[in-house]
Amino acid sequence: MWGGRFSKQLDDAFARLNASFGFDWRLYAADIRGSIAYAKALARSGMITEAERETLIAGLERVRAEFDAGTFEAKPNDEDIHTAVERRLGELVGAVAGKLHTGRSRNDQVATDARLFVRDAIRRLQFALRELQRALVEKADAHRDVLLPGYTHLQRAQPVLFAHWLLTYFWMIERDYTRLADCAARASVSPLGAGALAGNALGIDREFLARELGFARVSENSLDAVSDRDFIAELLFAAALLGVHLSRLGEDLVLYSSAEFGFVTLDDAYATGSSLMPQKKNPDGMELARGKAGRLIGDLTTLLVVLKGLPSSYDKDLQEDKEPLFDALDTLELLLPATAGAIRTLRVNADTMRAALDTPMLATDLADYLVRRGMPFREAHRHVGAAVKLAEARGVALADLPLADYQTIAPEFGADVRVVFDFAKALAAREVIGGTGPNAVRAQIARAQEIVRRA
Repeated sequence: MWGGRFSKQLDDAFARLNASFGFDWRLYAADIRGSIAYAKALARSGMITEAERETLIAGLERVRAEFDAGTFEAKPNDEDIHTAVERRLGELVGAVAGKLHTGRSRNDQVATDARLFVRDAIRRLQFALRELQRALVEKADAHRDVLLPGYTHLQRAQPVLFAHWLLTYFWMIERDYTRLADCAARASVSPLGAGALAGNALGIDREFLARELGFARVSENSLDAVSDRDFIAELLFAAALLGVHLSRLGEDLVLYSSAEFGFVTLDDAYATGSSLMPQKKNPDGMELARGKAGRLIGDLTTLLVVLKGLPSSYDKDLQEDKEPLFDALDTLELLLPATAGAIRTLRVNADTMRAALDTPMLATDLADYLVRRGMPFREAHRHVGAAVKLAEARGVALADLPLADYQTIAPEFGADVRVVFDFAKALAAREVIGGTGPNAVRAQIARAQEIVRRA
């Protein structure tokens, strides 16, 4: 493609370093789609005839069919997906294949391919995210009245509904979904016609190309167009943050499925055993959800380090954008369905969760009891803290502390103080939007169901 100026063949070691077909072949559908659009644009500009356009399009469709069928035969000199397609096109249609690259550079070609590929990948990821969200909301709806100890600092804090905990991850994933949508919008910019860096000199209609390829607009600056990889960096950031969310879900399920908690039981289809200890059932799927987050963060870091020192326009360093992109997508396309399956088949141990609730978790409700009697919250907080300390010293539950002891701490504690120690009432008091009150959670489930129905 570029050898006329050179008097030597590439050194073998450098040729292997320089080549990217081993991984960028995955862009074949995008590359061929862009080439078909470009053939049409060349004909519109008068650079090729309509007959030549049709010959090129028919040849490109044959090349795509070979890739689709897994019968495409790569050659040692196929430096990248672009040269491979063009080489095979020439074998199929003859010399007219050499006209396809008229006015086009691999710089704007690969930038176009990457954008087309990213848009398609985002749609697949969003579909998988919706499936995970469906699993979460279905499980929440099926267990909407189950109580769970809520934690902060991994210490028992306040009672919540199990469905409320599940929906925590629904809303995290919803942010991931919309973040991907934002990324897709910024990826929908056509660089085709930017040439190597200075633009196209042969009258190519860039707006036609953008419409033909489904892009929302054309790039504003040819130098920026060939070197912009922000859309890949954004996708990798979205993937890394999604990985963090899946890691947190995995960590909760690792803890909650342990014998020490016993709140849930993972289905055997989503757990493994030990090669030595016959009794073991390991939450490996959820542990891998934690571990894969590091990989996704690494993919993002790789690209950011590649980009940070580049001068303007295209540089060969940008070839390093594809392997982290492919790796992140492959990782998520494995991880998301497995996580959704683990949620769908999860067994919820409601009695174990209920048994783990204890009355100190209602200490805030006890403070609210005093607040309703006119006491400033900071003072109420201090008095309830004293009651907790006294109950611990006496070796009794907070609910079993004698009324006389309560009134010694603060005379505002009345004979009805024990009505506070009711977990159902504590939940019912939190019917604020987004709270863990039963009605609030039902409304939250309804909103979540509407979101997945719209998908």
